[in-house]
Amino acid sequence: MALSANDAFAAGGGRGRRRRGGRGRRGALSEINVTPLVDVMLVLLIVFMISAPLLTVGVPVDLPKTEAGALQDQSEPLTVSIRADGSIFVKEDPVPFANLAPRLHEMAGPDTTKPLYVRADGKAAYAVVAQVMAALSTSGFTAINLITDTGGPSSGAKTAENPKPAQAGSP
Repeated sequence: MALSANDAFAAGGGRGRRRRGGRGRRGALSEINVTPLVDVMLVLLIVFMISAPLLTVGVPVDLPKTEAGALQDQSEPLTVSIRADGSIFVKEDPVPFANLAPRLHEMAGPDTTKPLYVRADGKAAYAVVAQVMAALSTSGFTAINLITDTGGPSSGAKTAENPKPAQAGSP
């Protein structure tokens, strides 16, 4: 026996009787609505994508701007930060200049080829930055890198944006 769409029992009423609310009895919704879950996950993804780079280094310095491109990320780099007042930090911990090399050897272990990033404030004294880099070099570290921001003034090198190098005396 087949039921048609006009069957009284299929419509949920039977003999035209309805409940007082004006609606017939409805069954439980057995589907899961995933739209709110997807919305929450996308918001969390965006929040973590924005906040993750900010968690890597905690010492605030004003980096100088250069034309150099960004480095590829590596796992847990060793960073030495130099503030404008000359104070030195390894990661987020302040370190006196005399304890800099022993502290880095303690953190790096026997691997002196591990990349070491020096972040110096643009207003830091050149002598302090040079002394720190010399101390790192003489203590055995071979991969010492200076970290800068991109977008600084042009040095006159040939680039895609500047195909003609600047010459001295040009207007």
